[in-house]
Amino acid sequence: MIREIKKNIFAVGVIDWDRRLFDELIPLPDGTTYNSYLIKGSEKTALIDAVDPTKEKELLENLDEAGLDKIDYIIANHAEQDHSGAIPALLKRFPKARVLTNQKCKDMLMDLLLIPSERFLTVNDGEKISLGDKTLEFIIAPWVHWPETMLTYLREDKILFPCDFFGSHLATSELYAVDESKVYGCAKRYYAEIMMPFRSYIKKHLEKLSSYDIEMIAPSHGPVYNKPEFILNAYKDWISDNAKPEVILPFISMHDSTKKMVDYLISALIKRNIKVIPFNLTKTDVGELAMSLVDASTMVIASPTVLGGPHPQVLYAVYLANLLRPKLKYVSVIGSYGWGGKMLDIIKEMTGNLKIELIEPVIIKGYPKEDDFEMLDKLADNILLKIN
Repeated sequence: MIREIKKNIFAVGVIDWDRRLFDELIPLPDGTTYNSYLIKGSEKTALIDAVDPTKEKELLENLDEAGLDKIDYIIANHAEQDHSGAIPALLKRFPKARVLTNQKCKDMLMDLLLIPSERFLTVNDGEKISLGDKTLEFIIAPWVHWPETMLTYLREDKILFPCDFFGSHLATSELYAVDESKVYGCAKRYYAEIMMPFRSYIKKHLEKLSSYDIEMIAPSHGPVYNKPEFILNAYKDWISDNAKPEVILPFISMHDSTKKMVDYLISALIKRNIKVIPFNLTKTDVGELAMSLVDASTMVIASPTVLGGPHPQVLYAVYLANLLRPKLKYVSVIGSYGWGGKMLDIIKEMTGNLKIELIEPVIIKGYPKEDDFEMLDKLADNILLKIN
């Protein structure tokens, strides 16, 4: 299936309705798409990005439907296989095509897909190529989210092809981002899981893009933005340093001691008009936890002690937060132990990437007692003081 998004510019990618896990790590509750874009110039033809190797047959069928007898350039914005995996099949189908990318991406594609060097053309930042009546400009944008990423800008039609940048894992039959509420949630989840660790780089790339006249953004996952200010404004909000007065509360409880503390703290925060978002880590979709970290100012980690340290699932949540580098300002820890341990020390050691202030933890022995609840009230007061 091919669809024209502007004159002689076609979406020829593939919808993956059934995929539910990405990189054997990231849940995909809404499936995904592998977007590929065909641009027919008056003299030459370019294909921007390919698809996952599991969907190369569908991509080739779409190109057959487009009636192509040749492709001059296969533009690789990013070497990751969900966008590059079908390139070897494309080169076999179109033997005169050249893979056009930057030097770093070329090196990675040679390593990952064993594409021979002579099949490449390399470009530098700001370089342009002509397709006749259409001009493509290349913008080197490292760390969104790999070091070799670049963006492609179609000057005459004012379309930005940013590959993973601005993407969303969303399988939908709608070509454009019509259901903005749904797309916003999927794009935020995508940002949280994939882009958030590179927030400082994204700030610089957004500044650079402000000098371009962009009427459409066509990412390589999710629908096309024919109202680009929608996703541009969302990203400006997500990458800002402005954290919201929200408390994220990931927790585990084995024998109800920690759960009793969690329930009490939730009530104490609500009484102080503080938004709190608890996550029972035995049931939580890690993508939902990641999304909550995009905005929140505060995280309270709640765990029992297991063999002297935090529960392993709590360790994973702390590791995830440290990996994603959100704009958290404050962290605290609550929990219960039986005979001792180093739960707090271990958690502190695991948050080295976070620029946070530790609010006085509440770690108790056994089942919570009246004095322990008073300490939880004090913790709620301290959180209120900090976030205000």
